[in-house]
Amino acid sequence: MLSLNNLQNVIHNPRIPYVGTISEQLEPGSLIVIRGHVPSDAERFQVDLQCGSSLKPRADVAFHFNPRFKRGNCIVCNTLTNERWGWEEITYDMPFQKEKSFEIVIMALKDKFQVAVNGKHTLLYAHRIKLEKIDTLGIYDHVNVHSVGFRFSSDLQNTQASTLGLTNMNRENIQKSGISQFTLPFEARLNSPMGPGRTVVIKGEVNMKAKSFNIDLIAGKSKDIALHLNPRLNIKAFVRNSFLNDAWGEEERNITFFPFSPGMYFEMIIYCDTRDFKVAINGAHSLEYKHRFRDLGSIDTVAINGDIHLLEVRSW
Repeated sequence: MLSLNNLQNVIHNPRIPYVGTISEQLEPGSLIVIRGHVPSDAERFQVDLQCGSSLKPRADVAFHFNPRFKRGNCIVCNTLTNERWGWEEITYDMPFQKEKSFEIVIMALKDKFQVAVNGKHTLLYAHRIKLEKIDTLGIYDHVNVHSVGFRFSSDLQNTQASTLGLTNMNRENIQKSGISQFTLPFEARLNSPMGPGRTVVIKGEVNMKAKSFNIDLIAGKSKDIALHLNPRLNIKAFVRNSFLNDAWGEEERNITFFPFSPGMYFEMIIYCDTRDFKVAINGAHSLEYKHRFRDLGSIDTVAINGDIHLLEVRSW
């Protein structure tokens, strides 16, 4: 589970510039969480994931994350190899503000880093240096850091498709050749029916050219769809609805921000409460959906389809 609680090796109020050894090997699923504050006179700051701490010659920097305030108001990402910078990748959707607090979550994935700021997906950065070569964290320039924490995890090391608390209704959902993965459409029976306190977790990766995908909680006997979650990336709308008595209801689209982006890894938690479903994406609350289908105990099936690579489905 993607949780920002119970972080390991937490460093409080480090003096900047900070250079410290990362105590364990970063693996797919590992998190680095940096909480701090941008001072009023900040021009820039940077977070570097380094291969060592040498100054002469300068250590390689696998991931250089560099918010800049003076010109452009952007985030510049790059890699330093043999004391030479590569090409810059620039993000102009700037989540940092002077005199405001922030939380940066850097997630290591198999082929890239994924960064969220203040609970909102910010950018992806493809690996140019192998993840296993990174052993040092550097934080520099105009920034106040309250804490740095880690979550070392190999949750995503296992490339096998995984289910827990579910019974696959179609064994063709899981391919047997090579790397095991779910094929879509996916449909599975919940081993225990839905009800207050029940949770469904879906882990996946959005396709780079994704238009939309959908996750449905269904009452198997009536085929009513109690909860239809339909992120539409082409228009940045997170549509919710129910299909009851052979008819769609009124769509709900209100949301603080659209939580998905092409290429991003996500963990969606659907929690069933007495009055509504609560949905969180990557540890951040996203929406609530008031129950329209009242017989919660009849909800016994999860169905998933669309433009994602499905990694794991769990229910408890």
